[in-house]
Amino acid sequence: MSPEACDPADDVLTPVYARRRLTDVPRNRLPAGESDAEAVYELIHDELMLDGNSRMNLATFVTTWMEPQAQKLMAETLDKNMVDRDEYPQTAEIERRCLKIIAGLWNSPTDANADTTAMGTSTVGSSEAAMLGGLAMKLRWQAGRADSDTERPNLVMGINVQVCWEKFCRYWDVEPRFIPMQGDRLHLGVDEAVALCDENTIGVIGILGSTYDGSYEPVEALCQGLDDLHRRSGLDIPVHVDAASGGFVAPFLQPDLRWDFSLDRVMSINASGHKFGLVYAGVGWVLWRDRSHLPEDLVFYTNYLGGPEPTMAINFSRPGSQVIGQYYNFVRLGHEGFRRIHQASQDVALWLAGEFEDTGAFDLLTTGVDLPVFAYRFTENTGATEFDLSYRYRDHGWQVPAYTFPRNRTDITALRIVCREGFSHDLATALLADTRRHLDHFAGTATTPSSTRFHH
Repeated sequence: MSPEACDPADDVLTPVYARRRLTDVPRNRLPAGESDAEAVYELIHDELMLDGNSRMNLATFVTTWMEPQAQKLMAETLDKNMVDRDEYPQTAEIERRCLKIIAGLWNSPTDANADTTAMGTSTVGSSEAAMLGGLAMKLRWQAGRADSDTERPNLVMGINVQVCWEKFCRYWDVEPRFIPMQGDRLHLGVDEAVALCDENTIGVIGILGSTYDGSYEPVEALCQGLDDLHRRSGLDIPVHVDAASGGFVAPFLQPDLRWDFSLDRVMSINASGHKFGLVYAGVGWVLWRDRSHLPEDLVFYTNYLGGPEPTMAINFSRPGSQVIGQYYNFVRLGHEGFRRIHQASQDVALWLAGEFEDTGAFDLLTTGVDLPVFAYRFTENTGATEFDLSYRYRDHGWQVPAYTFPRNRTDITALRIVCREGFSHDLATALLADTRRHLDHFAGTATTPSSTRFHH
């Protein structure tokens, strides 16, 4: 097709400035021949400009900024396969160090040599880590029951769990027993969780940082409730903590909170390194209290990559770069650096939530006292919906999600703001100004600033 005959409706990609180096490129089928590397870069780069600015994405919990030195290290290790430990032994050693560091953060028990006894692995993300935790609970339940082939296992959790737990139950044939929200309780209730447990319960999930509002579930009280159930009935139900977000926040901002391996009933924990672990997507971590809580059936051994290697992840090949990025953060920031960064994010969240409440237009569901995250909704006398505001935020590039809560609080529609590293006080001030501008629009009192008017 000649340039003159090119129809914009045709299924081809042809940037005007690249015609000297790039012929028409089909969108949805493999081109017949090669193209100039720089021209292809420009072509794809320009398409990606249509995406939103990740730094202004206040919907995501995922890290959107890392230091250039970390990015350089990660770029240098993109070609290293994390599973190939024989070929890349130092990358495997760095993963081991990360696991030991995380075990220490999560108060893993220690043996006579003052070393942590926790067992674990890195994963592609926290969803894979959560499924490994769930599988371990199911396998341990099966090993302890002679009739496990005829009985269906169940898993108890709040209705606010992340969708990965619904996937786990569906993929591995486990009955999900959800605890609905009730009144002002927007996550798991201890009494309600204990009441759903029986001899086929493989475990109870406690969430350290709800996706809906950033709040922590009462993990210590949950463990105490299950301890009491054990004394009364003999049922010994383990707890898995989904600390996807809070696992790298609570040790620094709430060091006295008991939620981790300091509680005897906590069997395993998962977390996202790519959330408040401050690493680009995707890396997750899962740890078990000790070797006895990691079923042998979850570990596989291979020797076709150069040597005998154990693997316990669901995924196999994956780049080692995110693990390297995690270790960079541990060495670079230390305990005080993580505390300082997360405290700065929480300070922004608390301030901004307070400012939103002071407008009189919003009711706060959370304020940022757990995760640096807060959820809010319009007061009853505001003539707009949360979806209206979410849409209008985009006029300056902000991405703020509006969503409904699950049963029994589907009457709640809310917006949520995640304050991460990179979302500074200055940016929060700009968001607040935009929010007030949108409120003026909804109230019919908005005026067009002279600086935005077009003048010949």
